[in-house]
Amino acid sequence: QVQLVESGGGSVQAGDSLRLSCVASGRTFSGYAMYWFRQAPGKGREFVAAISRSGSNIYYTDSVKGRFTVSRDNSKNTVYLQMNSLRPEDTAVYYCAADDVTFVRYNPSPNIMHYWGKGTLVTVSS
Repeated sequence: QVQLVESGGGSVQAGDSLRLSCVASGRTFSGYAMYWFRQAPGKGREFVAAISRSGSNIYYTDSVKGRFTVSRDNSKNTVYLQMNSLRPEDTAVYYCAADDVTFVRYNPSPNIMHYWGKGTLVTVSS
């Protein structure tokens, strides 16, 4: 069974930065793509970013392009989300996720993910 644990959330002001981390256990981390989703108050779960197993293929949703950067360190079984120039509309619970295939998907539906972390809350005030 795969376990994912996010950390790094907090309360910041608009324009500030945060770095989220997700540590995976239970399988060979380097063999799988990883994903970030978020869920804002009153909204559905939204795709944010994806990274392939090697880190060479990366996708972002349009609203975060140029501000967020996803990366991974396979030696540490960890994926990161660096969030810069944060806006109030970025306020959400951020989730790390994975599926059971080795290739990376762009903008997948949340319901095809097999594994989820518990989430970490990011609050951005204006």
